[in-house]
Amino acid sequence: MNKLNPRQREAVRYADGPLLVLAGAGSGKTSVITRKIAYLIEEIGIPGRHIAAVTFTNKAAREMKERVGRIVERDKARGLIVSTFHNLGLNIIREEHPHLGYHPGFSIFDAEDAKALLQDLMLQEATAEAGDELNDVQMTISAWKNAMRGPEQALSRAADEREQRIARVYQRYNEYLKAYNAVDFDDLILLPVQLFRNCPDVLAKWRRKIRYMLVDEYQDTNLCQYELVKLIVAERAAFTVVGDDDQSIYAWRGARPENLAQLKEDFPSLKIVKLEQNYRSTGRILRCANTVIANNPHVFEKALWSDHTIGEEIRIIRCRNEDAEAERIATEILDHKLKNGLAFRDFAVLYRGNHQSRLLEMKLQAYQIPYRMSGGQSFFAKNEIKDAMAYLRLLINPDDDAAFLRVVNVPRREIGPRTLEQLSHYARAREVSLFRALGDLGAEAHVTEKGLDRLRRFAHWVQKTCERLYQEDPVPVIKQLFTDIEYEEWLHQHSGSPKQAERRMENIWYLVESIRRMLDDGKGTADEIGIEDAISRLVLRDMMEQREEEDDSDKVQLMTLHASKGLEFPHVFIMGLEEEILPHRTSIEEGNIEEERRLMYVGITRARETLTLTYAATRKQYGEKIETIPSRFLDELPEEDLRWEGLGEQDREANQKKGKATLSALLGDLGGL
Repeated sequence: MNKLNPRQREAVRYADGPLLVLAGAGSGKTSVITRKIAYLIEEIGIPGRHIAAVTFTNKAAREMKERVGRIVERDKARGLIVSTFHNLGLNIIREEHPHLGYHPGFSIFDAEDAKALLQDLMLQEATAEAGDELNDVQMTISAWKNAMRGPEQALSRAADEREQRIARVYQRYNEYLKAYNAVDFDDLILLPVQLFRNCPDVLAKWRRKIRYMLVDEYQDTNLCQYELVKLIVAERAAFTVVGDDDQSIYAWRGARPENLAQLKEDFPSLKIVKLEQNYRSTGRILRCANTVIANNPHVFEKALWSDHTIGEEIRIIRCRNEDAEAERIATEILDHKLKNGLAFRDFAVLYRGNHQSRLLEMKLQAYQIPYRMSGGQSFFAKNEIKDAMAYLRLLINPDDDAAFLRVVNVPRREIGPRTLEQLSHYARAREVSLFRALGDLGAEAHVTEKGLDRLRRFAHWVQKTCERLYQEDPVPVIKQLFTDIEYEEWLHQHSGSPKQAERRMENIWYLVESIRRMLDDGKGTADEIGIEDAISRLVLRDMMEQREEEDDSDKVQLMTLHASKGLEFPHVFIMGLEEEILPHRTSIEEGNIEEERRLMYVGITRARETLTLTYAATRKQYGEKIETIPSRFLDELPEEDLRWEGLGEQDREANQKKGKATLSALLGDLGGL
């Protein structure tokens, strides 16, 4: 207890009724939750098996469990539930499956399984725009489940013909799930809620089991999760929920910051404790965070403060275009690292959308700055890039079986699994690659005639493309490859929307452009490389990216603002501070600026020591160069805490000085080797 500040101690010791802990960013909320669990067990005498602590991610649950394990004796903590919402729901369904009409060993459909089932159902509906609508349908059904709206309700409340159609698909989707003895991710919360509402005996049993409940990140709960907690705690009102309405950034998946205010209505005796002391950031960073978020309306007022120093000014850097912005961030990281003897892991670059990382990845690679992507797919992990890389690998090495198998049916060439199995058996017996086996006369005795004909046509095309790759300018040949296979049309058939298909095709052209740049960069120099080397370098880069995910080695962290929540870094860059990026265009159109401002607040409060905000004066959009409008959030920052750069001539001298200092630091580094 002596490690806690007075407000934290108050939150830990209060066990006389319902409690809401309003925990600002970096205010030590995890310490409060873990110590409260210890307090409930050791001081109040509630056995661990009657306490449940619920959070949103496995990582947070694991960390909480480990911390409790360090401060509470194992015997006393036995049976303690520390889990995610979905894990708690899963355990309830497992224990009560007969009441829900499920058999033991039911399956859980992940997003891809659910998508495949929905696609089949929509094709049965013969919906013309089924391909375009698939993601929309999946999100709508998920939103209905999170709002506890069943298929009948969805149909009766349908606003138009489209919603009626989705409601009919929803009805059949649920029927199929039941027939498959399966549940989807949203059912893990919805089914326990329905069960508790319909079976008072089962609810009474779980209320006896969970006598005290703690919930972390309460601002992220949706309607269904709120209801689950309410049903369990309603009798005793023995609970602590911890949340921050200023960090509610998941409205798109149903999160309702208003659930914090709803608690006061449902539990009039609710006590509120505010944690406002921040242990993370400098005074200036906190002042900026407070000033920005003050523009949002608040049910609960709070202001972060810190014992830390005032710290450096917040830098706002205007860059010529998006290329210059990515370049500037890369050089700033290198400059800062060299001059101050820092590690790469001390830096994080945050952005609104994953697409922004593409250019940055290339720049970091150009400067040999190691980085790790988290909370989003790396450029090389995208399916279309994997397809493209497999084609390129096959061109420089036709004996690459893994590449062959990935693309032989992408786009579809009506080569069935049976045909590929026959070819594999024959190739293995002959101890040759699949590609070589196709050239053997003996293959005709082992592979069906129709299948072999299709395979050989594919192999012939690969061979011809391969020859052209070495005889002609390789970049147009690679471009022609994607035209030949009608890859763009295939993407349109297998993407959630035309816009998504276009974005995926843009990624392909970006990859081709990277190859062209690699070839051009070395032209006429000792570093000149051929097409084979260029592709091999990309393949190696791809392999490096597939290494261990939980990588805490010395790398710059790249992530979306959404993925950064809960993390902190000494030095933070937030890029793309422009209208229609941050705040996002959709949010502007829908009038939902408050959530975007909370996202900005989350980004600012990730920084411990320095914060740098960047934006591009012009940006390419659909092939056209457009002038951007700096983000409104920049205007909301306190002017006295800012240093603007890139606005004119006055920067030139400062940049020259900085360049000389970096060079001196670099030479000093080299001298020490």
